[in-house]
Amino acid sequence: MLTPTELAWFTLAALVLVLTPGPNMIYCVSRALCQGRAAGLISLGGVLLGFVVHLMAAALGLTALLIAVPFAFDTIRLAGAAYLLWLAWQALKPNGAAPFEARLLPHDRTAKLFSMGFLTNVLNPKVAMFYLSFFPQFLHPDRGSVLLQSLALGAIQILVSGGINALLVLGAAGITAFLSRTRGWLLAQRYVMGSVLAALAVRIALSDRK
Repeated sequence: MLTPTELAWFTLAALVLVLTPGPNMIYCVSRALCQGRAAGLISLGGVLLGFVVHLMAAALGLTALLIAVPFAFDTIRLAGAAYLLWLAWQALKPNGAAPFEARLLPHDRTAKLFSMGFLTNVLNPKVAMFYLSFFPQFLHPDRGSVLLQSLALGAIQILVSGGINALLVLGAAGITAFLSRTRGWLLAQRYVMGSVLAALAVRIALSDRK
């Protein structure tokens, strides 16, 4: 259904999303620092379940939207490009916040860790905007079920996010200590990330429905 080039572009987009610091990353890393790796992984499990909720909502909604209102593609595409440009500015603007700045959190039980991870992701607008921004340009009604294509894209995004965040949780203490001592790395990361986001935004804005 999807070409290798399309899969590569979408995987890159998913990688940029997970590497862009946000509530999910900060929550999981903070839990790992405060309660250990197990707590961080449990929290990540809740986050991944939240991705499933976003995926199903986006897949079902986009399916109906593309069938009922074909011109909605352009509206979603341009809104997604604008959102990515905003994320790029957040990474590139002067005096931006350090991406791995973790907050101190109280110790909690397994159920609360999981549920808070779930809610942190379900209420994260960055994830919802990602699905609405990127899915339309990779969906091809002429290649079969749009719903199945959406689920395939979502599976890729969840695997990428789960893998990267698991690595961050497992190495949270060492990564945070290193980044807190290396301001040059923080700046380089912000500029690279901002440039990639801006490039993806331009690509989306210039793409057509075909």
